[in-house]
Amino acid sequence: MSNEQTNQHEEELEAGVEVEQQDVEQNAEQEVVELTEDQQRIVELEAAVVAAETKFADQQDSVLRSIAEADNARKRAQGEIDKARKFALEKFAGELLPVADNLERAIQVANPDDEAIKPIVDGVELTLKSFISTIEKFGMTVIDPQGQPFNPEQHQAMSMQENAELPPNTVMAVMQKGYEINGRLLRPAMVMVTRAPEGGVDTQA
Repeated sequence: MSNEQTNQHEEELEAGVEVEQQDVEQNAEQEVVELTEDQQRIVELEAAVVAAETKFADQQDSVLRSIAEADNARKRAQGEIDKARKFALEKFAGELLPVADNLERAIQVANPDDEAIKPIVDGVELTLKSFISTIEKFGMTVIDPQGQPFNPEQHQAMSMQENAELPPNTVMAVMQKGYEINGRLLRPAMVMVTRAPEGGVDTQA
């Protein structure tokens, strides 16, 4: 083979190699481009997932807040209903207290030795007992602090008197019984309180 043929053959080989290298580079660029597009798509999908999760979390939080607010409103309404039911009879009960007072006064002034009025006194006592039993069913309780320590939250001291047999600040006489309704003071008991010679008690109810 002549030198010219040899040189031509080498040039053809070199040209072929260059063509193959160009093809390889083009294929590599295409793969890189395709990979970059896939990655971009993945990024977009991940961003969409994050946005969806954030929106879901916000909506879930909003739903939970709404449920909590509704539950609190229900509890407040139930509390108001219970309160109204509990003290609905307060004013009516206050109007009944003079009835109990009059029945007690009738018993106190009656002569227990008078056989002529004994049946009447017994009837009044039964009526008072039935009356007290009835009002207690509706949450009313009688405050009768005879012999108990003076309590300014439940008692109203009408007078003070020295007494050697009882400790100071003791209720020695109940002039008018008090009443509570469901734990709330309806009327304080009006009482006479013992005091020591050197002092007294706070009569503020």
